[in-house]
Amino acid sequence: MAKRAVSLFQTHQILQSEKRDEVFSEHDQPVGDFAFNAKVADVFDDMVSRSVPHYEEMQRMVCELAQDFARPNTNLYDIGCSTATTLLTLDPILDPRVKFVGIDNAPDMLEKARQKVACKSAQRPIDLVTADLHEGLYMENASVVTMLLTLQFIRPLYRERVMKMIYSGLNDQGCLLLIEKLTSEDTTFNRLFIQHYYDFKRRNGYSDIEIAKKREALENVLIPYRLEENVLLLKETGFRHVEVFFRWYNFCGIVAVK
Repeated sequence: MAKRAVSLFQTHQILQSEKRDEVFSEHDQPVGDFAFNAKVADVFDDMVSRSVPHYEEMQRMVCELAQDFARPNTNLYDIGCSTATTLLTLDPILDPRVKFVGIDNAPDMLEKARQKVACKSAQRPIDLVTADLHEGLYMENASVVTMLLTLQFIRPLYRERVMKMIYSGLNDQGCLLLIEKLTSEDTTFNRLFIQHYYDFKRRNGYSDIEIAKKREALENVLIPYRLEENVLLLKETGFRHVEVFFRWYNFCGIVAVK
């Protein structure tokens, strides 16, 4: 199957949301731990578009790289598939003999994913599975695994085990496409990168109150690694080739090949 171009417009269309993210806009709202509940799922596409720098470009690059490694009669897993944006972007450009499996631990997110899949004319069935990565994960015959902004939500104690499960489910020459938020060992750069990230969110319409409340909600839920820690985790798992394919301040895309 000849490679097909991936356009930003295609991803933009999939991410179109009628509802604006105002989850943290109320001044007197108490702040608890962030959860991918129905309230978040309802506005998630707008949230991720306005909260993650160059999100549509990240999706485009992931899809391009997935084309390089996906093979007919194998599986493609999207771990932390959220509302199925990645799977729906990949569907028209990959051989229909590649089976798609989306995995997420949030029922409300998967329900939103099912609604989006139902509205699209996908060229293959898209299996959506509820699974808690902390409790284990079974994969097989995978040529591609995508994991976009998901590993950071897995408790550090379990990340090595999860990575080993992904590695064991990948075929030789299969790839993992990982996107993560990062922290930096250098306190100066860490402070500057976070500052520029919050400026990005302000440019996209978030108030200082919304930024502060979401930061507080994520504090015990999203635990970023340094780039070096992520690379070391991948190499110690057994991946032979590990390379950064995207970087924007404290966000990074990594491709790892078995």
